[in-house]
Order: sequence, then structure tokens, then C-alpha cells
Amino acid sequence: MDLSLYALTVLLWGTSWLAIKFQLGVVAPEVSVVYRFALAAAIMLGFCLLARRRMAFSLADHGFMALQGVCLFSTNYFLIYLGSQYLTTGLVAVAFSTIVVMNILGHSLLFRAALRPRVVAGAAFGLAGITLVFWPEVAAFDLSREGTLGLVLSLAGTVSASLGMLTSAWNQGRRALPVIQSNTYGMLYGGIFVTFLTLLRGSPFAFDPAWPYVLSLLYLAVFATVVGFWSYLTLIGRIGADRAAYATVLFPVVALALSTWFEGFQWTLLAALGVGLVLLGNLLILTRK
Repeated sequence: MDLSLYALTVLLWGTSWLAIKFQLGVVAPEVSVVYRFALAAAIMLGFCLLARRRMAFSLADHGFMALQGVCLFSTNYFLIYLGSQYLTTGLVAVAFSTIVVMNILGHSLLFRAALRPRVVAGAAFGLAGITLVFWPEVAAFDLSREGTLGLVLSLAGTVSASLGMLTSAWNQGRRALPVIQSNTYGMLYGGIFVTFLTLLRGSPFAFDPAWPYVLSLLYLAVFATVVGFWSYLTLIGRIGADRAAYATVLFPVVALALSTWFEGFQWTLLAALGVGLVLLGNLLILTRK
């Protein structure tokens, strides 16, 4: 079951990179995030009501669910989209892959758990691998004012995502909050917060009625968000935020595989070696001995 959740998460979020390309253009990225989580929250709420899930929680529980939502369902996307304006996709992927280290350290501190050597080694292989995959972009990176700003924004978004994942682990492990209800309220609170950030930025709430935009929005809301976050956060509750985080290193690999078919991505020896290191790290993370 754990391996199935892991594979499902990697598949859904890896393919979401291709769907996001159809979101760019008419609508500002942060506005698309508002639409995505508003739709996802509505779907989740409808499911909970139809399934008669328990929706009454204490004020403290709502506080933790709101923290999860603000960190994982709004602020991280907002900051990373801003950072993407100054960095290439590959550099953003490398920056976001550092979430593996953040989650390993955060999991150890939050739950007072010993660092697992295989997890640490797997993370090292993963970071090295994803760096090699995008090495041309890493080598060309310039610490100019815009480059530095993009890197800071992307890393800040990664920190936000890590805090959201760790909060989910805490909500499940320490507060016994169900994943589905936590995600429902979290997406609701996160959607409200990212709407507030978008209004502060002055972004116009335009909408693109073209089918590519609409279909990609539906895919991102239903599969990448509702199903993807359910599978990933359930996985966090089962195997820990440290081991589950490695899935984020595999997303770009899936995205590049799709890019090979749909966009003519040309593989290099370094990229192939990088993927090999990522897969080796994945093996270390998922096997206990």
C-alpha cells in the first residue's frame, strides 16, 4: 500500500509539470493557484458532506489545519511561482529538491527521531542526481540581483512547503486529525490566504476559457491536488516526512520523461547519470535494510 501511494504521488505530481505549462499565458500564475485550490476545496468539501465525514473540530485543531494550508496549499506556490520569474525551471527544481534535507532535519527535530543513515545517504544521492540532470542550467546560474532574488524566493517557498508537510505529519501523529478533513480545511484556509496575497499584489482575476487552460486546471485541481495531496500526506503519516519527501526528487525525472515524448527533450550523459543517482537514492530511501 505504501509503495502504491508513493508511485501514485510521483506519477500525479510528475505529470502536473506538463499540465502547468497550459496554465501559463492569459492568467497570472498566482490567480491560477487561487482557482486550483478553490476548486479543490469545493470538491473535498462536497465529498466530506456526501460521505458524512466528521467536520467538527476544536479551535486548536483548526489552527493546525490552517497552518498546514497556509504553508502547503498557498504560500509555497505563491513564492515558487514568483521565483520562477527569475530562474529557469531546472534551477527551481534543484532548489525545491532541497526539501528532502529540510524534511529529514525537521522530522528529526519535531519527533525527536534519530537520523537514519540510509535516508541521509539517499537524500545525498538524490540532490547530486537532480543537480546533474539540470547541470547546464546550474553551471550558467549568475548570482545577479535577479538570480539571487529568484533563488531566495524559491528556497523560501521550499521552506514553506516543508513546514506544511511537517505540520501534516504532526496533525496525523500527535493530534489524530484525519487526512481528508485536514486537507479539506487546509485547502479552504490556504485558498483564502493565497487570494489575499494575490489581491495585495494587484493581479487581475482573469480567466482563460480555452480548452487547454480549462482541462489542465481540472487536472491540477482534481488529480494533482485532491488525489495527489491525499496520497502524499497519507504516505507522510505512514512512513514519515523524511522518507516521503524523496518523492519530490522524482517529480522532475517523470516530467523530463514526458518532455522527451512531447517536447523533444534531448538527454545528455550527465542527465542520464543524474537519473541513475536519483534512482539509487530512491532505492536507499524505500528499503529499510
